[in-house]
Amino acid sequence: MGFMEIGLLGPLVVTVRGTSVVPSASKPRQLLALLATNPGRELGMVAISDELWEDCPPGGPTAVVQTYVKQLRRNIAAALDPAEGSDAKEILSRGYTGYRLNMPVAGVDAHEFEAVSRQGRQALATGDSVEASRLLSAALSGWRGPAFDDVHTGPALRAEALRLEEVRLAVLEARITADLNLGRHAALVSELTALASLLPLQENLHAQLMLALHRCGRSSHALEVFRRLRGSCVQELGIEPSRRLQELHRSVLACDPVLDSPVPSLAAF
Repeated sequence: MGFMEIGLLGPLVVTVRGTSVVPSASKPRQLLALLATNPGRELGMVAISDELWEDCPPGGPTAVVQTYVKQLRRNIAAALDPAEGSDAKEILSRGYTGYRLNMPVAGVDAHEFEAVSRQGRQALATGDSVEASRLLSAALSGWRGPAFDDVHTGPALRAEALRLEEVRLAVLEARITADLNLGRHAALVSELTALASLLPLQENLHAQLMLALHRCGRSSHALEVFRRLRGSCVQELGIEPSRRLQELHRSVLACDPVLDSPVPSLAAF
């Protein structure tokens, strides 16, 4: 276990020597989450105030932030070993314009998630679906829930949560592609069915579900997936599914043998 570990992919986790330093109060917790999202980077008072209060800062916001920082430092100091001579003010330091949480990004689960995900996508791009599935599955296993799940979020944290969720979804799609490449379509049907229900306008997941169902000999169900997606697109967005999905639909109708090839060619549709 490292000196400090940060978990953003779910409820906020910040530990020092294995002891949690996350406060129970909402605003100090939000400040800690903001600093933990930017390890080693000084955040100015303007950025901190915008996150904590948006357009309605209190009178004397600097003094209020200083109070929150003192509380965070007390939590950090309580987790430190006095024999090591570490100082909470060195870990959560004051800079010229604001505050900085001094730790390497390697101790942040979101950084690890993205690093392993890049390796997995590279393996997928080079045709190593076994390694891609392993790496992408490992990356996704680090998620414990929605990012900042127990933190009240302002503009900066909301934007980061949305970014991380988009990355997570892309990694999930890549992992499913790797598993389809490996012929695991039968095992994927239940997962993809649930995902398509949760994300009724997400075309890539519906395309993957259509392919998995077709490969399981359930082409009629694959066509029904397209009909539901088309209904959602027309009703919610006023548009038809993309040409790619329409071409996949026609290929299922025609029982195109390319859909049964060992490596699916969804990118061609």
